[in-house]
Amino acid sequence: MSRFCRLWNRGLLRTGVKPSCVGRTKVKAHRYYLEITPVRQSKNYCSLSSTLNLNLKMVDSQFYLPNDIGISALDCGEAFRLLSPQEKMYSHYLSRAAWYGGLAVLLQTSPESAEIFVLLQKIFRKQTPSQLAEVATAAGLSADEYQAFLVYAAALYANMGNYKSFGDTKFIPNLPKEKLETLIRASQAFQEQPAEMEALWNSCSCPLYSLEDRQKQLGLGDKGITTYFSGNCSLEDAELAQKFLDSKKLSAYNTRLFKRENGGKSCYEVRLASAVQKECAVEGECESSCGSFSFEDKEFSVKRGDYAPLMERVCCFLRQAETYAANENQRKMIQEYVRSFTLGSIDAHKEGSRYWIKDKGPIVESYIGFIESYRDPFGSRGEFEGFVAVVNKAMSERFAKLVSSAEVLLPQLPWPKEFEKDTFLKPDFTSLDVLTFAGSGIPAGINIPNYDDIRQSEGFKNVSLGNVLAVAYATKKEKLTFLEEDDKDLFIKWKGPSFEVQVGLHELLGHGSGKLFVQDDQGKFNFDQNKVVNPETGELVSSAYRGSETWDSKFSTIASSYEECRAECVGLYLCLNKDVLSIFGNEGQDAEDVIYVNWLSMVRAGLLGLEFYTPESKSWRQAHMQARFVILRVLLEAGEGLVSLEEATGQDGKPDCKITLDRSKIHTVGKDAIQRFLCKLQVLKSTSDVEGGRALYDFYSTVSDSGSHNFLRLRDTVLLRKEDRKMFVQANTRISGESVELVEYEGSAAGLIRSFIERFEEDTDQLEADLLEMSRRDAPCWC
Repeated sequence: MSRFCRLWNRGLLRTGVKPSCVGRTKVKAHRYYLEITPVRQSKNYCSLSSTLNLNLKMVDSQFYLPNDIGISALDCGEAFRLLSPQEKMYSHYLSRAAWYGGLAVLLQTSPESAEIFVLLQKIFRKQTPSQLAEVATAAGLSADEYQAFLVYAAALYANMGNYKSFGDTKFIPNLPKEKLETLIRASQAFQEQPAEMEALWNSCSCPLYSLEDRQKQLGLGDKGITTYFSGNCSLEDAELAQKFLDSKKLSAYNTRLFKRENGGKSCYEVRLASAVQKECAVEGECESSCGSFSFEDKEFSVKRGDYAPLMERVCCFLRQAETYAANENQRKMIQEYVRSFTLGSIDAHKEGSRYWIKDKGPIVESYIGFIESYRDPFGSRGEFEGFVAVVNKAMSERFAKLVSSAEVLLPQLPWPKEFEKDTFLKPDFTSLDVLTFAGSGIPAGINIPNYDDIRQSEGFKNVSLGNVLAVAYATKKEKLTFLEEDDKDLFIKWKGPSFEVQVGLHELLGHGSGKLFVQDDQGKFNFDQNKVVNPETGELVSSAYRGSETWDSKFSTIASSYEECRAECVGLYLCLNKDVLSIFGNEGQDAEDVIYVNWLSMVRAGLLGLEFYTPESKSWRQAHMQARFVILRVLLEAGEGLVSLEEATGQDGKPDCKITLDRSKIHTVGKDAIQRFLCKLQVLKSTSDVEGGRALYDFYSTVSDSGSHNFLRLRDTVLLRKEDRKMFVQANTRISGESVELVEYEGSAAGLIRSFIERFEEDTDQLEADLLEMSRRDAPCWC
């Protein structure tokens, strides 16, 4: 999917800009999750010492979730009721496949996530949250402490692990460890199985609460925690493994990498996610990609069987869904997905994706697999996810009109026509009400598949998740930070409509635009190297992607955020087009207000993005927020009073900041700045200029306390006033006789917990045993 980023050095040096060195980001792709003007310091600005006094508390607060965190039920009742019996059965079995596959994310997130999940499942299967509340009171927990435990449990389920899906920071229970242990020991689950529960608690309690520097965030090596790589892997190991995979024409999407030393020589195991654990060729494949290989004086082995018990369940439910498929494209799509998850074959998943693209306008839309590489520190390995959703016909009509206008809008983008795809393959673009979204988080919009070769020559699909948008971005005025009072009213009124426009443009014409220059294995180019000129240098284009190289494999650590930034810039640039705004029903002054709020939202998001920057490692933890900070830097650099940030003291006596955006200059100063920057982004991406792209992106990603803006100090202010992202409670489906029922839950921590307890009732004991076995088998690899 497309849930993005990267490029530019020589051009920067030519223009006198010195690239700065910042830590590499992690992340991938195509989905929507949101001279320099000086900072004016007001006279009553808080002293540095008062800011420092707050610093420790602010840092600690990053790792706790508040008891009043927003939790909303994702409404899909009406959409589900309108489905036919066959469509309901199809949705049910696809959902079961998605939920069971989504459990792989526990094993992809941290060493302890699966054990914490099983611990919680065992506790709440025996006692509901309300029943356990009585135990908590008797054990001496206060109401706030028990609520903190429920919030933690809900968050672990919602994020499929103990690290935030948006930002990759760890979260721990906001109650003393001894209080939580007392509650667990008093629970019915512990009373009935004391030895098993004792072992579980002893195994996961220390990492559950640990805030050692390396365990505060996801990352590679000493930068953080990851289970995509064994604990002894470094960036150099990841780069070597990518070269090996490229040499074998293997995708990294469904792999993990494990390193060991054998007689002083490094040996690497590339493990493929598959139900089959045999390494020889099996029924359905001509030859196996598994085996042992020597590469650059290192030993590599490719093995199957990662997450095997989960992949078996996924395949089982997909086969049942196939029985209720509406057409041949859906049947063949599912068959290829089953082959992919059985054999560990990304080629089979790509083939399934081709059938998925051909399945135009289905009532029930879905996608499943190892999709987004946001959380791989190297940016190449996909996190498992699966979604099932129902088309919202009214909203989809607007997106269909945008698709029809695409061929007129694409030439208006600020790069030469040679840098655009030879043919625009009109995709499906639908608004969906999510029934199921299994994985670590739910985006607002998606552009998939992520396979460059398919996207460039065969097409893609765009979706906007309507019922997610309806609740995720509802904002109360008192919680709107960093805006002037007059802007707050406009923001609340037009945030929804402006976001709808931005998501549409971002997904369709952002991720859907631009050409990659490629030289294939036979030496043939997909562009005329004797005629195509780089508009930034005035010279003939001399670089391209070669053979099996892809956007992700070349730009790796910055690919995701860079691409998100490019798509966001497309949205800002094209939202200035009156015809686009008219498609979404915005005319006259309303259209101007939508433009203003869209640009204001981006500027504010850039400031809020500082929450996701880690000063200690000089690295970004979230692709979209890094992208929005980069755009803020570009708009500040444009000068002429377009954007300003004013540090001040809030009414509560704490540091604050006010954003101003001169709406009269958006169409001139703002448009020109985005136009220039967007052209650079595309040219560097098209030409595979990794060195130049990284220099450009790193420069604008730099967060420092020098220059006109003290972004490190502003980061402290952002942390002080941050609001945690909402969590979603999703419904379950279950078969009752010959029909399918939708089981909905209240929008609360207790409701979210109950939804997960009832989600895996078919084989709970065996499932928990399998999760623990998979987790413990690899435990020595993380040390």
